[in-house]
Amino acid sequence: MRKILLGAVALVALTIPATCADMRPPLYKAAPAAPLWNWTGCYIGGHAGGVWATQKDWIVKTPGGAFYGQSLGEHAADGWLGGVQGGCDYQFAGGFLIGVQGDYAWIDAEGRHDSARELGVAYHSKLQSLATVTGRVGYSWDRFLGYVKGGGAWERDDYWATTILLGTAYTARETRPGWTIGVGGEYAFTNFIAGFVEYNYYDFGTRQVAFTPQVAGLGPAFVDVRETKSIVRAGLNFRFGH
Repeated sequence: MRKILLGAVALVALTIPATCADMRPPLYKAAPAAPLWNWTGCYIGGHAGGVWATQKDWIVKTPGGAFYGQSLGEHAADGWLGGVQGGCDYQFAGGFLIGVQGDYAWIDAEGRHDSARELGVAYHSKLQSLATVTGRVGYSWDRFLGYVKGGGAWERDDYWATTILLGTAYTARETRPGWTIGVGGEYAFTNFIAGFVEYNYYDFGTRQVAFTPQVAGLGPAFVDVRETKSIVRAGLNFRFGH
């Protein structure tokens, strides 16, 4: 009996430390995972960038005029722009995103070319402003968003023709509709401020421009002008609604 009691005491003594060790709290507790950034919400902001435009063809369409149906040449109109934008995004589970955006920019881009058919005549254009309404589809990797966009575009252009003898002989102004497509990336620096860089291509098609004479004795003139442009811009968005 005495040997049995001693054996039982020894067994209890061995099992108590092991049991206590199992009951001790763990030395390390994993921190909860930080929530991923979510792009759902709205924003407003500003941007600036460069403009590279081409005014093509300049085909004469003045009824009964000289060189009817012939091209007077083409030129580039390069410069810069600055403007504002605003929009809203919705991010689905898994990172996919859809959104809509509107923007308006003031442009300073001007170009000219000497007439390919007339001696001492030059044609000029100046881009004044640009507005777009676009949708965008993207995918987010936490605070970085990659996207493509597309939609409608409208611009305001000035045109004029000069001659060596008469100076400014014709002027014209028009609002030209078109379309745009682009690609870009945006990064959220904080919960409220994000920066973006994007490239956009614009096509305004061929439009007939009606020129008003500025010299007595000249009649109205009409020219078909085709315009395309590329824009690279960067900007900041102030986001809210998270």
